[in-house]
Amino acid sequence: MFFDHDSRWQRAGEVTVERLLARFGQHGLHPERFGLVVLRERQNARPVGYAWRGDWQCYPCSLVKVFHLIHVLNVLDAGRIEPHEDLDRALHDMIVWSSNMATNYVIDLITETTGDTLLDSDALTQWMEKRNETNRFFRRLGWEEFATSNIAQKLMDDTRYGREAQFAGRKGENLNVLTPLVAARAFHELFDGIIPLSAESRVRAMDTLRRNPDAPDAALPGYQLREYLGGGIPAGVPIWSKAGRNSWTGDANASYFKHDLVRLAPANADPMIIALMTQGKSLCDDLPMAFPEMGQIIFETFSDATSR
Repeated sequence: MFFDHDSRWQRAGEVTVERLLARFGQHGLHPERFGLVVLRERQNARPVGYAWRGDWQCYPCSLVKVFHLIHVLNVLDAGRIEPHEDLDRALHDMIVWSSNMATNYVIDLITETTGDTLLDSDALTQWMEKRNETNRFFRRLGWEEFATSNIAQKLMDDTRYGREAQFAGRKGENLNVLTPLVAARAFHELFDGIIPLSAESRVRAMDTLRRNPDAPDAALPGYQLREYLGGGIPAGVPIWSKAGRNSWTGDANASYFKHDLVRLAPANADPMIIALMTQGKSLCDDLPMAFPEMGQIIFETFSDATSR
C-alpha cells in the first residue's frame, strides 16, 4: 500500500461512510456499489489514507483521462511525438471539458492506432498490442494498484462498432476498469510523489486539472464542478479535479456510473485527495446535487479529524 494508516483518519473514514449511507442509501448508494479513498498528503512523507472498498473494480468513465494526460506528457517529454496546436487543444478539452473526441485523439497519438472498421485476426492482434501501450506504461511504473486496471479502450458516448467493439468484447469483457485506490494514487504521484514527467510537464498537468469556481463557464455541466464533489467545498479552497459520468450508453456494463477525483488544498492544512466512485441511476441521473453534498460531508468529517 502506498499510504500509511492513522487511527483518527480511520475513524473519520468510518464516520464518513456511515453518514453517506444514512443520507443516500435511500437514493441508491449501495454499500457494494461505491468505493472511497481519502488521502492526507504530508510533505516529504508517505500520505495517510483511508479506503472503503478501495479495490472496487468498475467502469471508470472519464477518470481514465488523468492517466492519458500523464502518459501523453511523458511521450512529449521523450520527444516521441511533436507538440502541435491540435494536441494542445486536445489536452485542454480532454480535461477541462472531458471531451471524448479529444481523448481519443490523444490515444491515437500515443499508441499509433486508429479505431474504425473490423479487422481480421492477425491485424487485430497487432492493433491490440499497440493499443495496450496505455496499460504497459503504467505497469512499468510498478504500481501494485494498477494490476487489475485497464485503460486501453477509447471513450465512447454509446455502443462500440468495428475494431473498438472487437477489442472491448461483445459482452464488454475488456472494457476500461479502474479502482478508487489507483485513481487516488495517480493524483498522489502527480502532485506529491514520483512520476516520470519533467518539472515543466508536471506543472502543466496540475494547471490543466485546476478548477476555478469563479470562472465564467464554471456553472456549465461540462465543467464538472458544481454538480460534483467540488460543489460542496467551501469557497476559497483550491480545487484540482477530474470527474466522470455515464448515463445509459446502450451497454449495461458501462452505464449509470458517476465518479470524482479531487485534490483540495485548504489554508493551514495538509492537502487532501478524494477518490469517490459510484454506480446507480439515481445518483448518476436524478440527483445532481448529491455529489456536492457528499463532498461537503467528506471534507468536513476529515477536516475535523486533522483539527483535533
